[in-house]
Amino acid sequence: MTLRTSSKTITFHRLFWPKGVDRLLPPADYRVVTDEEPIEGLSFPAYRRVATMIFVPRQSGSSLEMVTIDPLDLQAAQDQDLGTLSMRHEMALRQEERDECRDHSEVQRERRVS
Repeated sequence: MTLRTSSKTITFHRLFWPKGVDRLLPPADYRVVTDEEPIEGLSFPAYRRVATMIFVPRQSGSSLEMVTIDPLDLQAAQDQDLGTLSMRHEMALRQEERDECRDHSEVQRERRVS
């Protein structure tokens, strides 16, 4: 049976601890490889995922380790990473709005005093 393999790079902006890995991983770009096999007997080409692996740094040294990971766990880690970023981005926007309101209030006070 012929396998089809695809590869992509995903970025984590914060520390994360995916299931199947025994340690926290640093923010970085990670290579993810997915193997799929063809589904036989259909009138159109279709594939079934059989394995998803992520390449992570070893605890010691500069080499990489390939770890099998559940795609749902990987997606959950990405969602958590993006959620943290979204929350931080939202907090930064709110701070900018508060700063603008404060600046506007100060300008209005100065106009009244003048």
